[in-house]
Amino acid sequence: MSNDDLTHENFDFRGFDVPDLKAVTLASSSDGDQSKQPKTKHEDASKNRKHGKKKSKSDARSKKRAGAGKTSESFDDYEDYEEREAVSKADKKVSKDRPGLFAPMTLREVTVRNRIWLPPMCTYSSFARDGRPTPFHYQHYVSRAFGGFGMVIVESTAVAPEGRITPCDLGLWEDGQIDAWRWIVDGIREAGAVPAIQLNHAGRKASTGCFAVGYDGQSVPEEAGGWPTMAPSEIAFGGLRTPRALSVDEIHGLVGAFAAAAGRAVAAGFQAIQIHAAHGYLISQFLDPLSNERDDEYGGDLTGRSRFLVEVVDAVRGAVPEGVPVLVRISATDWAAGGWDLDQTIALSKVLKEHGVDVMDVSTGGIMSGVSIPVKPNYQVPFSEQVKAKADIPVTAVGLITKPKQAAKILAHGEADAVEIGRAALRDPYWPLRAANKLGILSTEIPYAPQYVAGAY
Repeated sequence: MSNDDLTHENFDFRGFDVPDLKAVTLASSSDGDQSKQPKTKHEDASKNRKHGKKKSKSDARSKKRAGAGKTSESFDDYEDYEEREAVSKADKKVSKDRPGLFAPMTLREVTVRNRIWLPPMCTYSSFARDGRPTPFHYQHYVSRAFGGFGMVIVESTAVAPEGRITPCDLGLWEDGQIDAWRWIVDGIREAGAVPAIQLNHAGRKASTGCFAVGYDGQSVPEEAGGWPTMAPSEIAFGGLRTPRALSVDEIHGLVGAFAAAAGRAVAAGFQAIQIHAAHGYLISQFLDPLSNERDDEYGGDLTGRSRFLVEVVDAVRGAVPEGVPVLVRISATDWAAGGWDLDQTIALSKVLKEHGVDVMDVSTGGIMSGVSIPVKPNYQVPFSEQVKAKADIPVTAVGLITKPKQAAKILAHGEADAVEIGRAALRDPYWPLRAANKLGILSTEIPYAPQYVAGAY
């Protein structure tokens, strides 16, 4: 097969054949057995009349369980029913007037249909290395929109070519990239979700390898398509190449680059903008004293180290319509002594709220390699809870949130305003629909696309 047969415009199918790429097949949960489909009330009644059957005690119990669970479908087993009932009672007891997972959320002029969001997760799949999305990205993001996610936040998208994490990152650094995004944005919206995009500059963590390039975990040599990196200070990340320090004029130019990219995103149809200030990328590098040793107005105390982010927020806020929400993803702690921490995050969140930020996406880590992070389910949720309570700003929670009951409790306890389902969504694009079924919510009350109603739980 020739290379021409393996490429279509910007989509390079050869990228799926690189040596380190492992194919993962997810088994279908449906076996297509029509005999297992629930019968209608008329069918059941007709059958009972025909055979002269009387209602048994087990029938009555099944009916009672179905009614208690607020669904006309019978449950597969009684344990599943009991779990649903326990979740429902616990949530009702704790939540009071707090919104549930499937309650809409309005941010400025945008209403998100529920509180289950897809976080930005890098796929490193712009194989032409031009920053343009491909049919893979359409499939990836639109399928999750059909799967019921309320907001779909597109992965790290570079505001400058040298700001890409890898050569295969997405980008919005030039007007010529806008049109490549429109069909994806339209597909997300048509499926009922709010399309959002994360804008980023990787700083000293740029020009690294990935499955499609090689050099995984290393700096990509210039002869292999890499480039010199930049940062607040000449401090390398782990074993990556040492960056050069940005000049003040260059910093001002990058503020403009974020604003321009935000304008392009709105032109492409995105309804919300997220600024990436977490995980050790450029803005995060300015925030953390472990990576910022500047002695000018962009270094020193908290005000100086956060100046770049505040200027980016102001520029982005001024570049998009008033009705477009602006989100900021932040690392609440970098898990390193003397580094960025929760107190600074709360103080900064208060400032960002005053500058027009609508939601803080609270994550952790990324500035230092080799640090110890206590990873476990909900391990980052306490940070979102503290930011929400003390900065009085809406927050999203992330961090090994994988189960419906777990996600529902986070909202019921007031620990976040929305939850982001990351790795679990890579395994199951329809996680929200399955979650609704597990929580005993009627299929008519959740966002099934008309084409998929016949397969509703």
